[in-house]
Amino acid sequence: MLSNVTTGFIARLRSDDQEAWFELWETFGPVLRAQLTKWGQGRIGLETVRDLSQETLAQLSDCIDRYDPARGARFSTWLLAIAKHVLGDEIDKRMALKRGAGNRGASFEEEWMTASADQGVDEAYEAAVFRAKVEKAIRNVEHKTDFMDFSIYRMRVLDGTPGKDVASQVGVSEPTVSRRLAKVRDVLREELRDVIGKFSFTKEERDEAERNGVGLNPTKADDGLFDEAIAEIYHQQQELRRLDEEAARMGQ
Repeated sequence: MLSNVTTGFIARLRSDDQEAWFELWETFGPVLRAQLTKWGQGRIGLETVRDLSQETLAQLSDCIDRYDPARGARFSTWLLAIAKHVLGDEIDKRMALKRGAGNRGASFEEEWMTASADQGVDEAYEAAVFRAKVEKAIRNVEHKTDFMDFSIYRMRVLDGTPGKDVASQVGVSEPTVSRRLAKVRDVLREELRDVIGKFSFTKEERDEAERNGVGLNPTKADDGLFDEAIAEIYHQQQELRRLDEEAARMGQ
């Protein structure tokens, strides 16, 4: 069953809430564009890739009220299916124009919204969607926490700076660094629960954090592993965004 957070966000999309649309675009746009580029294999240009990623999200909004969680499709799988549809539609139109037959739109198969081994889910894509959720949570925490607290977290965890060097740079004791680090870590875990819940259609998705080393209900002994997993995800997402921005510049 969809969570209240999820259904609330869906309702915002259906009411054409521009902030909700921007959140969806900002969070998953780079992942969709990378997948469409991979599928396109040079047949479509960078500008078309960006247009199709927008169309994917538009299709999501158009049909999201028909989603039945009992059918088992993950949020990521559904996005993948819709992206396949819009890319296939674009290629069909191009082929039809080459043949002089006019435009032919592909029909959107409802079966694509169900869990199926035939969909050939790309594990790298699934991992990228999860990383996008984590990155979104990190950005939210940056805005919600004290500037100094998050700066300490960024230096210590995201940048991998030793604790004593962080203490020296910001002018506080190492115990203070540890306390502020723990404070931000706690906020991040809560934010991860909200973000993962918002973009999760199935229990399997809601359990992704544990499977990816980002335990949300750990003991204190797990904090180091949590920080390591967050740092790795953060750097992978930064590389994805770098490539996405580079592609955008090339397409201008």
